Formats: sequence, C-alpha cells, structure tokens
Amino acid sequence: MPNVRTLSRSFAGGEVTPEFFGRIDDVKYQTGLAKCLNFVVLPHGPVANRPGFAYVREVKTSAKRTRLIPFSFSTTQTMVLEFGDLYVRFHTDGGTVLDGGVPYEVVTPYQEADLFDLHYVQSADVLTIVHPNYEPRELRRLAATNWTLTAITFAPTLAVPGSVVATPTGTGSTTYTYKVTAVSDTGLDESLASTAASCVNNLLTTGQFNTITWATVTGALRYNVYKQDNGLYGYIGQTDALAFVDDNIAADLSKTPPIANTPFTGTGNYPGAVSYFEQRRAFAGTINKPQNLWMTRSGTESNLSYSLPSRDDDAISIRVAAREANTVRHIVPLNDLVLLTSAAEWRVAPAGDDVLTPTSIGVKPQSYIGANNVQPVIVNNNLIYAAARGGHVREMAYNWQAGGYLTGDLSLRAPHLFDSFTLVDMAYAKAPQPIIWSVSSNGKLLGLTYVPEQQVGAWHQHDTDGTFESCAVVAEGDEDVLYVVVQRTIGGVPKRYVERMQSRLFVDPADAFFVDSGATYDGAPATTITGLAHLEGETVSILADGAVHPQRVVASGAVTLDEPASKVQIGLPIVADLQSLPLVIETTQAFGQGRVKNVNKVWLRVHRSSGIFVGPTADELTEAKQRTTEPYGSPPALKSEEIQVVLTPTWADNGQIYVRQSDPLPLTIVAMTLEVAVGG
Repeated sequence: MPNVRTLSRSFAGGEVTPEFFGRIDDVKYQTGLAKCLNFVVLPHGPVANRPGFAYVREVKTSAKRTRLIPFSFSTTQTMVLEFGDLYVRFHTDGGTVLDGGVPYEVVTPYQEADLFDLHYVQSADVLTIVHPNYEPRELRRLAATNWTLTAITFAPTLAVPGSVVATPTGTGSTTYTYKVTAVSDTGLDESLASTAASCVNNLLTTGQFNTITWATVTGALRYNVYKQDNGLYGYIGQTDALAFVDDNIAADLSKTPPIANTPFTGTGNYPGAVSYFEQRRAFAGTINKPQNLWMTRSGTESNLSYSLPSRDDDAISIRVAAREANTVRHIVPLNDLVLLTSAAEWRVAPAGDDVLTPTSIGVKPQSYIGANNVQPVIVNNNLIYAAARGGHVREMAYNWQAGGYLTGDLSLRAPHLFDSFTLVDMAYAKAPQPIIWSVSSNGKLLGLTYVPEQQVGAWHQHDTDGTFESCAVVAEGDEDVLYVVVQRTIGGVPKRYVERMQSRLFVDPADAFFVDSGATYDGAPATTITGLAHLEGETVSILADGAVHPQRVVASGAVTLDEPASKVQIGLPIVADLQSLPLVIETTQAFGQGRVKNVNKVWLRVHRSSGIFVGPTADELTEAKQRTTEPYGSPPALKSEEIQVVLTPTWADNGQIYVRQSDPLPLTIVAMTLEVAVGG
C-alpha cells in the first residue's frame, strides 16, 4: 500500500507503560510516549530535554544519607536545609551559607536512619520538626548565621502570676479563694492559674469587699481573676492593673482558668505528624497513641491547655475511632483538615459549625487507601501523596457530588515506573512549569507535569551518572528551583553532592546548561578551566561559547580546551531519549496492527533546538544536520522550524521512532510527522 503520514501534535500524555500499548482507544494513547527519559513534558504539549544540575557542595558526610528540606520565609527569602547525621547546613541561590569561610551548621539530635521520617511545617521564621523518636522541636532563624534548634515547651507563653494576696476589708466567717491568670495583648494566650489566695470576710455586708493583688507578669496586657464556687473557679472580672476588688461578684462557672496539658513527654509520646489549621498548630501520631490528634488553643502555637467546662478556644484532643490502629502519618490543611494514616484517609470537619472547636469536631473516613511516610504536597486544592503499598502516587480532592473527598491513582498509565519501588521524597515546583518531583527507591527522579483543571498529568523519568536520593523545591527569583542530593562515584570513591537544577529560560545559547554536577566559567577567554575537583577523573561534556566541544577527562581539577572560550559549561553528560508509541494508522484495517512498518522520513517541528538525532532504534540514529549559513568555527544557530530527517530503512512491527539529545544543547519537540510504508 502507498506510504502514509501520521502526526503527533502533543506529548502531554507523558510516558506510559508497555502494558498500555494495546489501549489505542484511550485518549492518552494519542498523546503518550513509550519513553520519556530526561525530557520534561510541558503542560501545553511539547517535550523539552531537562536542564542540568549545577554542583553546589559535597554534603558534610558523604558516607551517610542526607535529606533536603525547604525553608521558605517568603518568595524572596528561601533556603534549602541539608539534614545529615546530627547536623543541618543551609544552601541558597546555588551557594552555601558560610560562617568564617566554612559552612555554617547547627547541631541536631537526628540520626541518619531517621532523617527521611522527619515531618515538618513552617510558620514565618520557625520550622517545626517532629519524629516519633524525638521531642518535637523548632528550628528558628534569628539571622543568616544564627539559627537555634530547641525543644518545644507546650505551655502558655506567659508566666503564672506570683505573689497573689487576698486582703479583706471588713469582717465575717466566710472563706473566699481566688486565682489569677495573665492575658496576652492579643487576648488569645492566657497563662495557667496562680496559686490560690484566700481571705475571710462577709461580702453580703454592705461596704465590705476583698482586694486581690499580684506581681507584674512580663508580656501581660491584662489579668483575669477567678473565684472559687462549688469546687470550681469561675471568672469574676478582668483588669489591666495589679489589683482587683471583689464586692460580691458572682462567679461565672462557664469560664474557668486553663488547666495544663502536656501529652508529649517521655519515650513513645512524641508526635510524628504536624501542621497548621484554623489558627491552631496540630500534632498527631505518637507511638503510644497512634490515632490521636492534638490541636493547640486557638491563636496559639504551643498552648495545649483546656478548661472545665470546655470553651470554644480550648485545645482539642481526640482519638480517631477506626477499625485498625493505624498511625496518623500526615496532617494536611485543605478546605477541611485531612488526616492520612497508613490504611485510610480521614476528613476532620466541624459538625454543624463553621470552625473546629472541642465540641464541634467530627471525623469521617473518605477512603481506605493509606499513605506512606513521604511528606505529601498540595497542588491548587488537590492533595498529592504516595500510597502506603504498591508505590503509586495518588491525588485527593473534594467532590461536591460525593459530598466528600475522592482519591484517584495518578500512576494508572505508568505503573512500570512505580511497581516494585517506593517513593522516598517528593516536592512541587509551580513555575515555570507545574511539576511534582519524586525520588524513587531505584535512584531515579520522576516528574509529573500536573495541571488538574486541564486534566494534564504526564509522567517523565530522569537519570544521571549516579542515583538521586532526596529533593526539595524553593522559589528563587521568578522560578521554583529543584535541589537534589545525588550519590555519585567519583574516582572510585562514593560521593554525595547537593546539586541545583538550572534554568531553561535563557536568551544567549552560550548560557544553555545541559550537564549534571556542572560548573560554569564566565570570564576572559581561556583554554584551561579549573574548579572541577568534584569531577576528578570523570569524562565531561563541554559547551564553549554556545558550541559543543569534544569531551574531556578532568585531571587535577581542570580541563584544557582546543580554543579559548569566555563562557563555558562543564559537567557530566546527559542523554535524553524519547520514543514514540507503536504506530496506529486510522485508514487501515485494525488500525495498521498486525502489519510490518518502515518509517522512511521524520519531520520534527522544533523550537530553539540543536543537536538532534533520530532513528528507528536507539542503535540506529541519524543526525539532523543543522548548519546552514553559519561561518565555520561558530556554533550552529538554534532552530525553530520543521526539520526533515531521512532514516535508514528498517522494517518492524511497531513503527516507533527514537529521538535523542546527547549533546549539552537544548531540544524542544513541538510536533512529529512520520512517513511510513506499511507492509501486507
């Protein structure tokens, strides 16, 4: 039969499993790929080879696993925290915070084995860190090189009023007993009650009264006074002075002084999950009480006190009544509070009220999937988390028709990336592309281009000369930047490096950065490029003033170029591979299945691209020649056009095409047209 042409106009389906190759009826088949390695799927359809990672610094102890945690005070003040065995270091804008010329660090109690089970939440300059084996702590930034890590004291911030004295004016035989509390300037934090002060009087007699006095409490704006009545202390008034007169005021027993509550003391009583919700800090998941949830008093950070009878602003303490005693692993603030356990997802919402209070709180199961210990991320109002079993990634979002939250499997069409593996870390970048980055237990970096409102969910996988171990994303400038910890073998020695993904938004081709563990030289034209000791003995790719230079082996921390260059990018090579799905031809019987095919020509519509190889298999690639009018010795211009490549004839049953970028150059594929001969 005559040759036919097919058009792939979008790749927004991402990589799909070979088990999906028969689902030509699925809409994702029209936009999917058989392989998307070191290419990033853009949400509007094209694919672009990923930018490289720049070398930041070797971790303090390369022999031990290290984890990255983001710290974001604002969009302009961000850091990546390097948590290693018993320490934390700080990185920002591709550099490391130094103190006296050496990396600044803070001593921590966290051992290597526990690093990836740390959970955290941030509020301004304070990062709350929890783990079931450690007291909950706050990492607080006081200055760039002044951080403190301290255990949290779960008590009101104000001291208890002292020197409380009750003095009668008059005589009688009735004993009156009082307690005093201090109140903060916001009125939200109230101290515990003072020791009792008593006096004898008869306040039923006209003109007789009791005067209660106390000492000043630092930070207090007002003071509440309580009087004993039938075994309880009821509220009788408030003052900003240091004295209060009781002339027979009736005690309001609906408002009593706070009672101390310190549940997080002793081994087995430390929480493993933390978050914020409705002006409260929430904790959950201790070893002894795995299904309990605690929330501080409204408007406070660490006050877990309560009152009798209960008040709406009291601390909240509940146990999730479930069929199985599964630990609460994550607390996630959405429109409602969501608890993720190892076997189920729970919705915490007020029963018939707008806010959570000790008397209105209700807990309902939403699904029975379960989450693993990787800290989840929030995209728009969707919760993305790693499943407890099976290694898949799931989304959870509110559905008004169901009247609750529904979960779905985001890995359904790409199980080959997840089956038999687990996720060990996760981070979300909003800009310039919305991508959820995950580190797999097999050492690969997985990306999910995710735009839920447009039904875009495309997987792509990434590898390097080494294994990825941790990831974190922070805003730097106008982009969200991915940092990773990579374990590499350099000169036969295992190393762990902190590396930073470079921007793909460049104007000058000389600024293109498509190497890993890379470094940049920018200065006067030079032939010897130094500063490469971290790649000693490795073969590196080189982009010199926008032109691909022959690879070199790093010796004595340097390489020598053939010609002087003023802007040089040097690092480990990246091989980006893209493979199309088996060919489907609508105009033939059975859509062309059961027939051998030969792809004769390929037209690639590219955008600002260079260095393109195309072929029927990974071993039979043809270079797309791009040099036209550029003078010899200058780099070929980046192309934004349709490029034709004539392929070596190869008959096969699938009619698939490989596209490879192995040079340190950009490649963005917008569309692909194939001319195919179909056999009988």
